[in-house]
Amino acid sequence: MRAGVLPKLLLSPSVLLLLVCVYGYIMFTVYLSFTSSTLMPVYDWAGPASYHRLFGLENWSVSLGNLVVFAGLYIGIAIVLGLGFAILIDQRIRAEGLFRSVFLYPMALSFIVTGTAWKWLLDPGVGLENTLHHLGWESFSFNWIKDSDMAIYCVVIAAVWQTTGFVMALFLAGLRGVDAEVVNAARVDGARTWQIYLKVIIPQLGPVFLSAFVILAHMAIKSYDLVIALTNGGPGRSTWLPSVFMYQYTFTRNEMAVGAASAVLMLLAIGVVVLPYLFSEYRKVKRG
Repeated sequence: MRAGVLPKLLLSPSVLLLLVCVYGYIMFTVYLSFTSSTLMPVYDWAGPASYHRLFGLENWSVSLGNLVVFAGLYIGIAIVLGLGFAILIDQRIRAEGLFRSVFLYPMALSFIVTGTAWKWLLDPGVGLENTLHHLGWESFSFNWIKDSDMAIYCVVIAAVWQTTGFVMALFLAGLRGVDAEVVNAARVDGARTWQIYLKVIIPQLGPVFLSAFVILAHMAIKSYDLVIALTNGGPGRSTWLPSVFMYQYTFTRNEMAVGAASAVLMLLAIGVVVLPYLFSEYRKVKRG
């Protein structure tokens, strides 16, 4: 009896904190999205009015458009580069451990640090452009971070730099797990290296592609600190993402119900990406 009670007692504080601080606040946010809360929470039931207002706001449309651009480029480029680096390292190159450490190092940094570092690098006044001007290349110009049409691509560059090494590690683990007998059989049949990767190895990496997509997609949806550190959402609204919109409307513009509604939609978007993946993994474990 005691053997069964003691683990429950030890786990109960963590479970209680999880229920209150995670799921409790999620439910509280959902409820706030159906109220008329402004500066402070109020608990009157206003129905879906905040959602109607949300979908009518141009700032929300701009944020969604930026998210489509950011997420599409971020996920696509990070997966392609991660796979490419993994294939190169899979060739058993010298100093493999060093290269893996170099590629993985950015993931050890917080997004605040990454955003700040790239802000300095991309700022025309103090960064790359200024450095090359001092070196004599006065015609060089790279002011994307100040251009409202190009600033979102600066966020993509910083995000890709941060997570490509992690994606590379996923693919490298997948490559090292491919059945060597199948690869050797392809070599015996006269297949070239690129053909082996293209037609034999990469088709077996479907689960890795799915895992990488799910991780990157949920990171793209909830990206906030990188944007704030790098561009602060500007110039104008050019790098606003739903997370930036949510913060602005909840804590700056005093429209808490609208901010809560945007947070609920972000949660649903993450759920659409993550829950089917978790369910499929659970079914695999159950079958196994």
